Amino acid sequence: MAKKQASGKKGKKTRARAGTNWLKVALVVFAVLLIGFFGFMQAVRAGLFGRLPTEEELRSIRHEQATLVLAADGSLIGKLFAEDRTNVRFEDLPQHLIDALVSTEDARFFSHQGVDGRSYMRVFFRTLLGGDASGGGGSTISQQTIKNLYGRQNHGLLTVPVNKMKEALVAQRLERVLSKNDVLTLYFNSVPFGENVFGIEAAAQRFFNTTTRRLTVEESAVLVGMLKANTTYNPRLHPDRSRDRRDQVLTLMKEHGHLSQAGLDSLKNRPLVLDYEGNDAFDLYGYFNAQVAAQARTILAGIEKSTGRTYDMYKDGLRITTTIDPALQGAAEQALHTQLATMQQRLDRELRAAKARAAWEKRYKPKDRRWKTNERIVCGLYDHGGRRVDTLSYRDSLWHYHKMLHGAVLMMEPGTGAVRAWIGGNDHRYLPYDQVRARRSVASTIKPAVYAAAIERGLTPCDYFSNEKKTYAAFDDWAPDNFGHDTTGGQVAMWYALARSMNRPTVDLYFRTGTDTLRRTFAALGLPTTDVDKPAVALGASSVALETLVPAYGAFANRGKRLPPRLITRITDAQGKVIHEAKAPKPLQALKESTAAAIAVMLQRAVNEGTGTALRTRYGLSGPWAGKTGTAQDYSDAWFVAFTPGLVIGTHVGAFDPSVHFQSAHGTGGALALPIAGQVLQRIERRPDLRGKYVRSFDWADAYAIDLDCDPRRERSPFGEWVKDVFRPKGSRADSLPAAPKKDKGFFDRLFNRED
Repeated sequence: MAKKQASGKKGKKTRARAGTNWLKVALVVFAVLLIGFFGFMQAVRAGLFGRLPTEEELRSIRHEQATLVLAADGSLIGKLFAEDRTNVRFEDLPQHLIDALVSTEDARFFSHQGVDGRSYMRVFFRTLLGGDASGGGGSTISQQTIKNLYGRQNHGLLTVPVNKMKEALVAQRLERVLSKNDVLTLYFNSVPFGENVFGIEAAAQRFFNTTTRRLTVEESAVLVGMLKANTTYNPRLHPDRSRDRRDQVLTLMKEHGHLSQAGLDSLKNRPLVLDYEGNDAFDLYGYFNAQVAAQARTILAGIEKSTGRTYDMYKDGLRITTTIDPALQGAAEQALHTQLATMQQRLDRELRAAKARAAWEKRYKPKDRRWKTNERIVCGLYDHGGRRVDTLSYRDSLWHYHKMLHGAVLMMEPGTGAVRAWIGGNDHRYLPYDQVRARRSVASTIKPAVYAAAIERGLTPCDYFSNEKKTYAAFDDWAPDNFGHDTTGGQVAMWYALARSMNRPTVDLYFRTGTDTLRRTFAALGLPTTDVDKPAVALGASSVALETLVPAYGAFANRGKRLPPRLITRITDAQGKVIHEAKAPKPLQALKESTAAAIAVMLQRAVNEGTGTALRTRYGLSGPWAGKTGTAQDYSDAWFVAFTPGLVIGTHVGAFDPSVHFQSAHGTGGALALPIAGQVLQRIERRPDLRGKYVRSFDWADAYAIDLDCDPRRERSPFGEWVKDVFRPKGSRADSLPAAPKKDKGFFDRLFNRED
C-alpha cells in the first residue's frame, strides 16, 4: 500500500516536471518568435526590403495630375493619366458611404492608430507563421490605402509578410500625420474598382452615372462590396453576385448600428439598378489621343535632351493643344457607326448564306483548351450598336470579332497638315488597333498618283490610251480587264479613264509613263515605291495606310505641295508656361502645280459623272468636291477619298481578315466607304461655319484652264498603235492578241477585274 502511494506521488511529480518543461519550451518558443518578429519588423523598418516613405512624404502626399488634351477650340477631349481617377473632398463623401466602408472593411477604424491589434495578430499567426496567403483580411483601411498608393513588391517567399509589415509600419506613420477624415478621403480617392477605374468618384460615374455626393445607400453598398473582388462583384458583369454582396454589406451596416431592421429589409428588397456609363465623352477621341500621347512622348524626350528638364506626361498636369475639330470628329464618328451598323447586317446575311462560319471553324483550329471546351462565359463586348454584356461561348466570341467590319476616317487640312478628325476604328477601348495606320490593299485609290506621274512625264488629260484586251506575257500572261468586262475596245481619253477608273487604259498609261517617273512621283507623294516595277501597282497592288494616302491626296488639293499630318500645336506645363510651340511645317513640292490642277479637275469629273457621283445624287453635295473610290480584291477593302483645297477626307472599311468580305457590289468603295464621307460632307455643307472653313474652290487650278474638252472615246488607230509600239521603251512592250488563250485566272487577273 505504501509502495503504491509512493509511486503515485512520484508520477505526479514527473507529470508536474513535464508540464513545467513544456511551459518553459512554449515560453522559449514564444520569446524566440517574439524576438524574431521584432527583429523582422526592425529589418523592414530599416529599409532592408526597400525604403519606406517618410512622415514628411506622407504629409505632402498628393495624387498626380492628369495631362489634359485639348481640341483646337480649347475644349477638353481627353486626359492622359496612369490611372482613371477624379479626386473628391471629405465633404463629398456621404455618411452612409463611410458607414458601409468601415462596417465592412475596418470596424475599429476610429479607435486604432493604423493597425488593428486583434486583426494583426490573426495575420501574424495565419499568414506569417502559417504561410496562408489567404489569411490576410487583417489590413485596416489605412494599410489598404498604403497598398493602393505604393503597390506591392516581390520578395520571393517573403513577399506576403514583408508587404504586410511595410503596410503596417507606413499606416502607423500615415495616421500620425493625417486625420482619420483625411485617411478616409485618401482611401476613397485611390481604391481600384476594376475597368481601369480608380477612386469612388470615377466609380460612381462609371456604374451609376452620378457623383459621389449623390450616391444612395444601396449604391454605396454595391461599390463598397466591389472592394473585396472588383471583377467577381462587378455589377455589370455579375449582377446576381453583386446584389448578394451588396446585401452582405447592408447587413454589416445594420450589425454595427448604422441601419435599422426595417431599413435593412427595405433596401435588400430593392433591385440592383445600374446606369452604366462605359462610354465617356473622351472615348470619341481614343485613337487620336493615343497618337497624341505617342507624339508628346517624343516631344518631351527632345525637351529633356536639350534642356535637361524632365516632364512626366501622366503625372505633371500638362496641357496639350491639338488640331482636332470636335464638330468634324463627331460627324465622322456618327457617320462611321451608322454605315457599319447597316452594312454589317448585310454582310452577316451573305456569310450565313455561304456557310462561312463552318468553313472558318474547320480551317481555324487553335491549340487552345478553350476552343475545345467552348465554355460559355459572361463578358463585355462591342458591336456596332455599342458596348454590351452578353453570354457567349468561346467560339462565338472569336467569330463575333472575326466577321466584324472595321472602319477608319482621317480628315486633314491640306494647306496646314492639321488633322481635323481621326477615327482609328470601331471602339478604342475594345479594339485599340488603329486602322488609320494599318496598311491595306489600296486598290484604285492609287490611280491618281499614277496619272500624276504620267502628267509629270508630259502626257495630258486628252491623250488617248488603249482600251483593248491585252495579255502581258512578261508578267505571267497577266490580262487585266475593266469592271464588268467592258469590251468596247478602242481608246479612251486620260480624263475619262480616271473618272471611270478603267483598268486597261491605266495599264497602257503605266507603260507609257515609265517606272523611273513613277518612282520619283510616288516618293514625292510619300507613297511606297517598292512595287513600281510591277504594272499591277498601277491598279493598286500595294499596301498603303490612310495616314499616308490622305497627305498624298492633300498635294492634289494644295497646288502640288504635300504636308505631313500635324496633331499637336502647343504644350504647356501645369502653370500655363509654354514648353513646346509647334513650328509651321515646311511643305514639300511633290508635283508641279499644273499637274496637281489637272488631277484635281479630273477627279472633280469622277464626282460629277464617274464613280463618285453618289456624292451628288445621294447626298446632294454642291461643293467643288473631287474624289476617288477604291475596291480591293474580292471586295476585301473599300476606300474613298474626297477633297477640296480646304479639306481632305479619307475613309476605309474592311474586316481584319481579308478573307471576310462581301460577295456582291455591297463591298465596293462606292457602296461601303463613300457613304461615310458623304454623310460627313453633307453635314459640313449644311453648317455655314463649317462650309465657309472647309469647302473652298479650286480657283488656283482654274488659272491653268485644264483642257478636258475632248471625246471620252475614239476608235483605235492602227498606225498610231504601230508608232506607239515602235517607240515604247524596251522591255515594256505587250503583245496584243485578238483573244487571249483561255486558262485559269492568274493572281493579277483576279485582283483587278473591276472598275471603281
